[in-house]
Amino acid sequence: MRYLIGMTVALAALTAPAAFGEWQKHEVRQVNGRAGVFRLPAKLSIITEKWNRVVAVPYIVYMPEKNRLLMLVACDYPHCAFVLTSDDRGATWTDPRPVGVNAQGKPSVPMGTSLAYLGGGRVMLYADARRFSRDFGQTWGDSVPIAPTPEGKPWYTWDPPLVERDAAGKVTLVAETGYTWWKPPEVAFGQQQGYIRFSTDEAKTWSAAVKVPEWQAISEVALLRAGNGDLVAACRTDMPRRMEGDIDHAEGLGVSISKDNGRTWSAVERLYEWGRHHPAMILMPNGDIVMTYVVRRGYTADKDGFPRFGIEAITSRDHGRTWDLDHRYILHSWTGKRKGDDTYWWPSSQATSSVLFADGSILTAFGTGYRVGADATYPPSPRDVGLIQWRLNAEAVNDDRTIRDAAFDSELRNVFDPSP
Repeated sequence: MRYLIGMTVALAALTAPAAFGEWQKHEVRQVNGRAGVFRLPAKLSIITEKWNRVVAVPYIVYMPEKNRLLMLVACDYPHCAFVLTSDDRGATWTDPRPVGVNAQGKPSVPMGTSLAYLGGGRVMLYADARRFSRDFGQTWGDSVPIAPTPEGKPWYTWDPPLVERDAAGKVTLVAETGYTWWKPPEVAFGQQQGYIRFSTDEAKTWSAAVKVPEWQAISEVALLRAGNGDLVAACRTDMPRRMEGDIDHAEGLGVSISKDNGRTWSAVERLYEWGRHHPAMILMPNGDIVMTYVVRRGYTADKDGFPRFGIEAITSRDHGRTWDLDHRYILHSWTGKRKGDDTYWWPSSQATSSVLFADGSILTAFGTGYRVGADATYPPSPRDVGLIQWRLNAEAVNDDRTIRDAAFDSELRNVFDPSP
């Protein structure tokens, strides 16, 4: 049997600190089909507000030996990789420290995209190479180049690799996904393509990468081992052809499943045609899967015409085969302060990353630009990282399937009013 690293965290209930960064009362809403919403108590903390700088794209892992959370973020422009830690369950955090510095003492490692804990203090992140720490993320020494695709194209990584271990705690498998661009004249229309490869020696060496036929027009792919043994891939889908020329916020979200340990994959089942992506998944003790993701497009504007953005979650009770879109969770939403031009998206959301605590609560990290004001100039600043501590609803929901049964490209599926 395989066990996922970092999915279940043996922690006690969270307690609020007394200084900056303490949890604020928050409300998570679960839609109950067309019957209204459940209002669920939660906690929210924007942990970077006092930094007053650009902080984006958070990833979090739990390191049980230290009872410590480690977070990877991208700071400043151009983005550079920084890490910070929390020893009180995410309530307070250390100051950010760069993953690497140059001879002048300046941050030197570019933006990191994904973070994985291998156990025994060993951590891996992806930036200009796979970079490794042997001391719980305090220092980063070893690095291994990231090989290109089989065609020699650049291999881009966004989502953390799947790390599995046996009952004794030994890492048995690391599976990483990547993507690259194919453009005319190579293909008739520009599109992204997803790939996968595997390591059985703790990310030291890798199998030949496989270009997954079903992941055509797919970029970022997050992996999870479902309770029935299937591999579930949450996939960022290319934007609809009719939206070509738009920014990448028009890309969507779908799911692909492998029943043979990643050798073959099902066709991608589209959940949202556009506007929602950057997924992260966790496995609940009862086998349910929780997927968080960003909402960059698809929320209706507020009463003054300003765009709204957010973080949502959906669940699957059949190992990723179907998803309960009619009972989605609105973890957090906010209104941007810009409209009417190509910069409306500056306050938007980016990235989600979650861990599950042993008491059943979930800690979700996300990126937000909600403080980017109407007078901001390019590049947009400040940007922030937030945390939400929340729980799934324990009450019964109705049997509404209106949105789930709607076409994936319909307005009913993709457009939603997030008003409280």
